Amino acid sequence: MWTQPAIQQTRKQFSTVSCISALCLLLMPQAVSGQATEVAPVKHLKSPFDFAARSDEKHPLQPVMHVMRGVLDHIDQQVHDYSCTLIKRERLDDELGERQHIFMKVRQQPFSVYMHFLQPHKDREVLYVAGMNDGDLIALDGGWKRKIMAPVSLDPEGMLAMSGQKYPITRVGMRNLCEEYLKTLEEDIQYSECEVDINPNSRIGGRSATLIQVMHPTPRKAFRSHISRIFLDNELRVPVHFDAFLWPAEANGTPPLEESYTYTNLKINQGFTSKDFDKENPDIFKQ
Repeated sequence: MWTQPAIQQTRKQFSTVSCISALCLLLMPQAVSGQATEVAPVKHLKSPFDFAARSDEKHPLQPVMHVMRGVLDHIDQQVHDYSCTLIKRERLDDELGERQHIFMKVRQQPFSVYMHFLQPHKDREVLYVAGMNDGDLIALDGGWKRKIMAPVSLDPEGMLAMSGQKYPITRVGMRNLCEEYLKTLEEDIQYSECEVDINPNSRIGGRSATLIQVMHPTPRKAFRSHISRIFLDNELRVPVHFDAFLWPAEANGTPPLEESYTYTNLKINQGFTSKDFDKENPDIFKQ
């Protein structure tokens, strides 16, 4: 939650955030607060992102798309791997699940993911490497199951692997978040019902960040969410938080959370090698 009302706008004036949107931001601190700190807290940094509308840009989402393509290019060119604690919460079958905390390692090429669940499902481990293990992920549960079961291979999009998860492991990570967000923007830009607000002076987890909020006032089948927010770290130039909210059931009601993802304790370019994602690595799947 922030207190400064300053909003950077495109040349074609953005719509002012509505009262219900402002109310939602005040009532929903759980999506962005009370979480571990990413890398080290930093003093306020000027936003490096340029949202100025180009002469041929008429839709308020076009500058956002331009910035997000730049973020994606930055990740492709400058972010080879990273470790973090992923904090996520997702709605499945119209029920909001509990918050999950997962230590995660990611390598961009070949796409590789190692997850160690901290809570819930403490000590569950999941490993996925694109093009390896016949395309399967490898998982070992925590608790008493760990003592009697060997690691198992699972289809990443199969029923067991997807239990309690909104997206498969093949779609996790900051780069995939950017791609999915851009895909949503490309769908939304076909319609004019859109309010965009930029706060370049936001903070999250002690970090200086730029907030992009997109709101669709009226429910439409074409729109995935009522409100979506993405926070871009002003120093690292990567997305560190995303959340989306559905339309409230009643007028002036609180929009229900659909999904939330925060990348905390973020450490970029750790020099991970294939060994870090090798199922034979003695530091993985210890029993």
